[in-house]
Amino acid sequence: MVLILSQSLMAHARGAPESFADLAQRISPAVVNITTTTTVAGRTGPQGIVPEGSPFEDFFRDFQERQGPNGQSPRRSSALGSGFVISEDGYIVTNNHVIEGADEIQIEFFEGFELPAELVGTDPNTDIALLKVEADNALKYVNFGDSNTSRVGDWVMAMGNPLGQGFSVSAGIVSARNRALSGTYDDYIQTDAAINRGNSGGPLFNMDGEVIGVNTAILSPNGGSIGIGFSMASNVVTRVVDQLKEFGETRRGWLGVRIQDVTEDVAEALALADAKGALVSDVPEGPAMEGGMKAGDVIMSFDGVEVEDTRQLVRTVANTPVGKTVRVVVNREGETQTLKITLGRREESDNAIPASADMPADEPQEMEAIGLTLAPLTDELREELQVPAGIDGLAVMSVDETAEAFEKGLRAGDVITEAGQSAISTVGELEDRVAEAGDEGRKSILLLVRRGGDPRFVALGLGSE
Repeated sequence: MVLILSQSLMAHARGAPESFADLAQRISPAVVNITTTTTVAGRTGPQGIVPEGSPFEDFFRDFQERQGPNGQSPRRSSALGSGFVISEDGYIVTNNHVIEGADEIQIEFFEGFELPAELVGTDPNTDIALLKVEADNALKYVNFGDSNTSRVGDWVMAMGNPLGQGFSVSAGIVSARNRALSGTYDDYIQTDAAINRGNSGGPLFNMDGEVIGVNTAILSPNGGSIGIGFSMASNVVTRVVDQLKEFGETRRGWLGVRIQDVTEDVAEALALADAKGALVSDVPEGPAMEGGMKAGDVIMSFDGVEVEDTRQLVRTVANTPVGKTVRVVVNREGETQTLKITLGRREESDNAIPASADMPADEPQEMEAIGLTLAPLTDELREELQVPAGIDGLAVMSVDETAEAFEKGLRAGDVITEAGQSAISTVGELEDRVAEAGDEGRKSILLLVRRGGDPRFVALGLGSE
């Protein structure tokens, strides 16, 4: 049985190619080098002072006149990157950081000719930019492939302009998938194909000659390739490119909630069977509020897609058309409910989060069971901590650094507004919620904590005093 299974898998696996030459020859004409030119302001700072009558006086006078009336002349700076043609009429994809701030963009094609490019649109969130050139003849181009079908271990080929050396090819395998670096919408393919400075914006091909990624970043202690490169997955790029082509900007779906992952202790505190989904910590004015969503809901599925964690939900919502009405299944206090929510547009939402403030002392009361020193909110504290009117709770005066609360990130200046999914405004009410959780056999209690207006849930264990 084992032998038969192995033979079956081998029949579907693609072995190492004898050569990449045929593939490289076929797709190279669609890969381009990109040169950008940017005007940089002249240097600022004190000017040279030459004593009158000095033999260098005439030299410095001539030099300053060449520098302009203020002694400062703008300079021209150039940078190199890569890209690839995606249509015969001249649309080109590259990285946003390759062309950001450029005054002029020049495209060098594999055949040796050059054309100026115009910027169609950019998306800094995914580091993608779309350019357009006007050519007399149809340009050779490549198609996008389905990055979701790529498997760890598949052969890939990177092309571009590393270190400004001109067209270059490197090969490797898919080392990992679904990598996140720092962006909200990150979905990177990791590869050991050599990627260096100048490769940015170039394509990552599968063995069918389809683009499955846009080479964007490397992990390196010395600035050179050490076999850890990252390409933004084509299934992210194609959506961005389509929107840039149609609107000149991105238009992502917006649900309008603050969310956090459901950890094991949060799942236990909410009596959930599994630690998955997205816990809603706040519902500001927006689509979700209009659809009836509440803080404390756990989003289990969105538009028919089961939600595993917050990262997946954010990407799924962003990829959903603005204005679409979707079904959102939530777990609310142990009961399943289905909400209908019409999505807004992410780019038009207000993302401002007020900064946190230091916590003044005001008749604190200790609650040693969970390692916190607390005080009821007063008008003065509310103003200091930027707590909106109508929200009650307990201000955290100090946190025992040996307690679990400190380990979970609670700090002086935080405000606890709920415990066990019930509003609290006094230490006595918090003690009652803790006691109730213990009587129900819970090992932890869920607190809703606000810091500078930004809420999050924290599950604290119910240790004995």
